[in-house]
Amino acid sequence: MASTKSLDGKVIVVTGAGRGIGRGIAMLCAAEGAKVVVNDPGVGTDGSGGDGAAPAEQVVEEITKAGGTAVANFESVAEAIPASKIIKQAVDTYGKIDGVVNNAGILRDAIFHKMSIDAFEMVIKVHLMGSFYTSHAAARYFREQNSGSFVHFTSTSGLIGNFGQANYAAAKLGIVGLSKSIALDMGRFGVNSNCVSPFAWSRMIGSIPTETEAEKARVERIQRMGPEKIAPLVAYLLSDAGKDVTGQIFAARMNEIFLMGQSRPLRSVHRDEGWTPQTLAEHGMPALKPSFYKLDRSADIFSWDPV
Repeated sequence: MASTKSLDGKVIVVTGAGRGIGRGIAMLCAAEGAKVVVNDPGVGTDGSGGDGAAPAEQVVEEITKAGGTAVANFESVAEAIPASKIIKQAVDTYGKIDGVVNNAGILRDAIFHKMSIDAFEMVIKVHLMGSFYTSHAAARYFREQNSGSFVHFTSTSGLIGNFGQANYAAAKLGIVGLSKSIALDMGRFGVNSNCVSPFAWSRMIGSIPTETEAEKARVERIQRMGPEKIAPLVAYLLSDAGKDVTGQIFAARMNEIFLMGQSRPLRSVHRDEGWTPQTLAEHGMPALKPSFYKLDRSADIFSWDPV
């Protein structure tokens, strides 16, 4: 007897689903029985130009040919009203909304002192504000039906660190706070909210510099990690089987899944009489210093070949 599909009857919105990781998620969700809203405005990796409606329409065509159900959406997540229309289309088309995957993103990398205000603001708008806009639009429906799942995409650029990505790192770490807050506020309504940090080759990852041998080797490792490897974890978190998993941060790398840490106290010092700048220099900081984090980058922490 054939096994039951994990997302049978569910309606799922996937933003940035025209290519790469988003496409892989949309395809698997449809294969697992979900009706999928494939959102993608078809812009370039920096948020400009692009192929318009084509990427989203192509994914819908692939899903339909495979026997699934999907509809294309071309709105931008970077503004509140267009983002809300993505959720509205799901409800208008299929009668409800069960899950939102906040995957849409752009990159505008630059070393911090050379980063423009526009580059910082636009990356924040697409990643962080976009995740808020779509989640906020879906929250009312989730509250009314006492169920729903959010999967937000974070990055080790924010969780750990990377060069030249202050805008991206700030947005991605902000998404972690957003996800945890949603989990806390909406858990009473049967809503779960989690983050996924993906390791996979995509157009956005294609912007990583390859000037040194170490950088070339890193990119070669990433190129072996297909975006389809991210989708099973996302589909699980959207399914009824994952409904009790909430407020967590996962990383997915090839066949590896990591549960990532969250900020907790590491070490403490105290003085009964309180602190002065002088006693902090003499006692406080020297006592805490052995537990300081190094200025690691993602590649420093995930230094072994993917499994």
